Amino acid sequence: MSPHATGSRRVHRSVVTGLPLALAAALVAAGTATASPSGEAQVVRTATLGDIPLGTFSNALLPGSVDNDRGIDLGGIGSDIYPAGRKGEYWTVTDRGPNGQIKVDGKKRRTFPVPGFDPAIVKVRVAGDRLDVIDAIPITTSSGKAVTGLSNQAGRDEAPYSYDAKTPLSYNPNGLDTEGIVRAADGSFWVVDEYGPSLVHVSARGKVLTRYVPKGLNLTGADYPVVEALPSVFLHRKINRGFEGLALLPDGDLVMALQSPLSLPDGDAGDASRTTRLLRFSPRKQAVTAEYAYRFDPVNVVDPSEDDTSELKISSIVAVGGDRLLVEERTDKAARLESVKLDRRSNILGGAYDDATTSPSLEQLEDPAAAGVPVLDKRLVVDLNTVTGVPLKIEGIARVDHDTLALINDNDFGMTDGTGAFDAQGRLVDSGIETTLVYVRLSKGL
Repeated sequence: MSPHATGSRRVHRSVVTGLPLALAAALVAAGTATASPSGEAQVVRTATLGDIPLGTFSNALLPGSVDNDRGIDLGGIGSDIYPAGRKGEYWTVTDRGPNGQIKVDGKKRRTFPVPGFDPAIVKVRVAGDRLDVIDAIPITTSSGKAVTGLSNQAGRDEAPYSYDAKTPLSYNPNGLDTEGIVRAADGSFWVVDEYGPSLVHVSARGKVLTRYVPKGLNLTGADYPVVEALPSVFLHRKINRGFEGLALLPDGDLVMALQSPLSLPDGDAGDASRTTRLLRFSPRKQAVTAEYAYRFDPVNVVDPSEDDTSELKISSIVAVGGDRLLVEERTDKAARLESVKLDRRSNILGGAYDDATTSPSLEQLEDPAAAGVPVLDKRLVVDLNTVTGVPLKIEGIARVDHDTLALINDNDFGMTDGTGAFDAQGRLVDSGIETTLVYVRLSKGL
């Protein structure tokens, strides 16, 4: 357990060992390689998280935070994964918690079935074919209150509703939709958030130290420091598609990946675009130092079953030495990993495309490179669609060694959309999708 564990704000090993309940029931076979033609990438180990009631988990961290978990188990920890130092141990992070969508009068409403849920940093260990929770840290405000995962601002974020989409919930300026995570040398954490979008510095004990947001966001009422340090053009992020990937470079700089292209000049342009952006941030300077244009492959290359360009997303980025990154391009059904190098000549920070009035916008350019934009060069490392045993919706990737990666999926807490997500008693009708971590051995080293 981390030396920073204190009081009831952590899930201690003694608590976790009492939690599993039906832990053994949901485990899959592991420890041997899945059959694969010689020379191809292959899954060599699989581990699955057992059933831990969400209320039990949450109340062990922040007593009384969840009064009704509606039969939902801990999940969503696959939003990202980062090595914890010891073999087989990783830091993961939940997203904002169980959420879904239900149509009411023809319009989708965002539901929060467990509004008291607080995003958490969760430490896991691969133990045979099990994925065990060995530590957990709630993310809290300066005064120690739950940040929650609720939407921040009316008119900018989706309005929050109860599980059945009938009752409006209150907005919360402290709310975070956490996604990517890394751990700094001093033991603190950095996470990225989709609402702002923002970069959040979190202490080793889970307290938000600073939230860095785009200039002009005007987020008021938060119970922690908010600093407008990111380019204002990022105010145009697509709803629910803010920062998703985060990498820690060897020199200590951070790189954030915007999940989808900005909505510039409007949502239709963003949905049709294949150009998203990365930001480089210096914790020492507390400032953005570079911005890069990243070009997706055509959607039918990433996912042969998909023809909607708006389904393209970056969910994970991983530093693999120097200024080189591994970038995951995906839809909900497919994923490919690309290698890119952050060339200084590719820096577009402060240029015309950081001005939201520039026309055409970066997102509108049919061929950015032909228009003089220094798009990052990339090289395909592995097409995960061809690797047997890789779960759908991989959102977290970590480097294990020279030729092995750890991948983890986001199971959305077993949630589905629509009125059938809950039964007549308001209990979850579970999707049956489990949180699963797999080791993938590459045919060629990174």
